[in-house]
Amino acid sequence: MLLLISPAVASDRNFVGKFSSGELADWQEKSFSGHTGYRIVTEQGRQVLRADSHAAASGFVRKVRIDLYQTPYLNWSWKLKAPLTGLDEQTRNGDDYAARMYVIVNSGWRFWKSRALNYVWSGSQPTGSSWPNAFSGQTVMLAVESGATHAGQWRSYKRNIQQDLKTYLGNTPRYIDAVAIMTDTDNSGKSAMAWYGDIWFSSK
Repeated sequence: MLLLISPAVASDRNFVGKFSSGELADWQEKSFSGHTGYRIVTEQGRQVLRADSHAAASGFVRKVRIDLYQTPYLNWSWKLKAPLTGLDEQTRNGDDYAARMYVIVNSGWRFWKSRALNYVWSGSQPTGSSWPNAFSGQTVMLAVESGATHAGQWRSYKRNIQQDLKTYLGNTPRYIDAVAIMTDTDNSGKSAMAWYGDIWFSSK
């Protein structure tokens, strides 16, 4: 679901990632194949988080408990240089994405093995489609964007996490325990660049 986020809801924002303020203290990189570079940059006049991956995969994780009874909606924005193409994303060899957003339940730090929703900018699967993660039966992949039509443009999203957990994982826990982003290219050996805007939860 693509939505324009109105400034009027700013007071309702429970920030997880406030990259516009240069805040990274609560985030940690977790690598399982090389290192994706994550850093604050100025892009089109605002501070955002840039991710650069070259045949590598590491996530940028924040452990934070969010009460979905209070703030069930996840809001975020991102921009890609270009999506990864020519991959079968439902296989292990093709499980690479220029941009991912994880919502994690009971994670520890092995977020890629946890019960999670994984929103992706897909290179091949149609927008709105879903499929099991190739490495973990506890993670469902959801394509919120697909292809190169909107490459180079900022795209903003709002998802009802309570609803998505029930639909795709079959339960509705009160809390999620971590949020992670990842730009990864380890399986394909390709390169990708993405920019991530602020991430927050809201009541509506």
